[in-house]
Amino acid sequence: MTDKNETVIALLGQPNSGKSTLFNALTGLRQHVGNWPGKTVEKKEGQFEHNGTRYLVADLPGTYSLSANSDEEIITRDYIASGKADVVCILADSSQLERSLYMLADYAGITIPTFLILNMSDVAAEQGKEIDAQKIAERLGIPVVLFSAQDTKMDGQFYSALETALSRRTVLNTANLEARYEKNSAYSQVKPLIREGIIPGYSSVWLAAKVVEGDVPVTARIKENLDAESRILFEQVVLKEKNAGQGVLYTGECKFSWIDEILSGSTQTKKTVPRLGRFDRIITHRFWGKPVVILTVILGLIASFIPALPFMIVGSVFGKLSVPVSHLLAEVGCPVLITSLICDVIIRSVGFICQMLGFVFGVTLVFGLLEEIGVMARISYVFDNTMSKLGLQGKSVMPFLVSFGCTMGGAAGTRVIDNWGQKVLTIALAWAVPCGAAWSIIPMLSAVFFGAWAPVIIVAILVVMLLHMWITARIFGGSLVKKEDRYGMIMELPPYHRPKWTALFRYVLGRTRDTFLRVLKVVLLVAFVFWLLSFSSSGLMENSIIYKVGKVIEPFTKLFGMSWQLFMAFIASSVGKEGALGVLGTIFSGSGSAIGIGTVVGEGTAANINELLIQHVTKPEALAFIFAITFNMPCIVALAATYQETHSAKWTAVIAVYYTIIALVLAGIAYHIGLAIW
Repeated sequence: MTDKNETVIALLGQPNSGKSTLFNALTGLRQHVGNWPGKTVEKKEGQFEHNGTRYLVADLPGTYSLSANSDEEIITRDYIASGKADVVCILADSSQLERSLYMLADYAGITIPTFLILNMSDVAAEQGKEIDAQKIAERLGIPVVLFSAQDTKMDGQFYSALETALSRRTVLNTANLEARYEKNSAYSQVKPLIREGIIPGYSSVWLAAKVVEGDVPVTARIKENLDAESRILFEQVVLKEKNAGQGVLYTGECKFSWIDEILSGSTQTKKTVPRLGRFDRIITHRFWGKPVVILTVILGLIASFIPALPFMIVGSVFGKLSVPVSHLLAEVGCPVLITSLICDVIIRSVGFICQMLGFVFGVTLVFGLLEEIGVMARISYVFDNTMSKLGLQGKSVMPFLVSFGCTMGGAAGTRVIDNWGQKVLTIALAWAVPCGAAWSIIPMLSAVFFGAWAPVIIVAILVVMLLHMWITARIFGGSLVKKEDRYGMIMELPPYHRPKWTALFRYVLGRTRDTFLRVLKVVLLVAFVFWLLSFSSSGLMENSIIYKVGKVIEPFTKLFGMSWQLFMAFIASSVGKEGALGVLGTIFSGSGSAIGIGTVVGEGTAANINELLIQHVTKPEALAFIFAITFNMPCIVALAATYQETHSAKWTAVIAVYYTIIALVLAGIAYHIGLAIW
């Protein structure tokens, strides 16, 4: 619920207008994300203070208009009309004013105070465009600011426009737009029937225009509020205008004509040589585009390790503190239970998370940079046609490719997908892509058991991965992406421009911090449960719960070609792929020390893992185990990231259970194939 002492600002604009950048700049880390009630559309709100006044900022869904063509558009206009917003800040792209001002024209007639931000002024300047914001303000009757949301030096202009709009309650001057509407006979007949204030927040000008456009929800609400005589006349006019498409075309022409009038004499363009024109031609080329994009993403993944390295080093060092801390606690007489809890759960878990977050930080920074300079839009464009065959947008290709490095980074990369169903489906398919941790284990296991045939195993995994993604798209696609939502991207390629490093780092650090806090809770809980099952105060594995449970369920695990030891390692791979080998080393060696998720090859009993595996595991079992851990849930961090991006406990659980079942099914198939061969 909104605090009455807070002034509410609604950010309104088309996709890629810079709303999210401004939202992050204003609110910093004082923001929260959820879903609109009863909808799958993301809801973002945040707070900030200025000159002693507290403000609540609502970042409304990016839409191209205020019609009723999608949940996003309905949510946006209903929020504005609800009276919750004290002022509406409309953002437009200065580099493409003729098109991006369409939202302003569609807003014209709504009576909530407003002001206009001509964002990305730095990009417009690079294009040689000169914009007279004062002249535009005089024609519109509202404050207009030439602005760059990434440049903190311009914040003062934003605050000034905000305070002016609030104090003077500035509303758009629609006289010239209405004069254009009046040339339409249906509009001229409908408008006199609609009294002012019939629907709070909307003027009769706006409502009459929507009736002409065939807007069903608006037409129904107007009809409900008319008296009997006016309702009859209203229905007669509406029935005459059965072709809503013609009405949309007519009002659209009026809006663009009005925009041209507003911009006439207030903008000038000097001819400039396009920057990076050659690269643009290559990356959008029909043949060379995809190879160049894939190479760009691979280089991006490699580059991500550079900023990730400090995090990984810190995480590794922190995780190794478990040994000296364990010795220290033992010397002071600390109980074994407490010592194990601190060292094997808390210290190792935090170290593991830091290492994982390092890659997420690197991926977010590198691909955030590509987004800022305009490359990501080209990547999405190139793969749009390919992704559409799965019911997705071209934007989905980046999360898939990033998932080869880290599934958590892939899940985070879906933030650029504006359709919720397509976002969830993208994450569901990204889980099928083996991550970097899996690739650090798969080749080693393949080489240990299959020698020169290891490359065949790798190829088989890649083939199964593609088949897995196709089947998963078929299974979940119908529920997540309706036929009418299976559209490609409607977008213009933004111009290349220099990034604002301060804004970029602010966003990346904020995202990393938020992810760390969310993931920490989940990882600690799961690590604690796993530790509890594997702990044995006597130091004997036979006395642990995990051993007793394993022996009981072994008849079941054999169905999938895995002994109970392999099955327990399979479960551990859900927490972290690296932990699977540590679990096997601990179980097969007979030591009863608690199993930490940070246990990797080369530590303690896992050092001789190759010999232990060959001694206790057959080739068919090894093949089953390889496929099981490869296509199992990536890790607990990826699970937390999935929930963070989808805001749906239901779909997060569905995806996790689905992948667990599929991994076991694939293991069973691989096991029987292995029996036939060996």
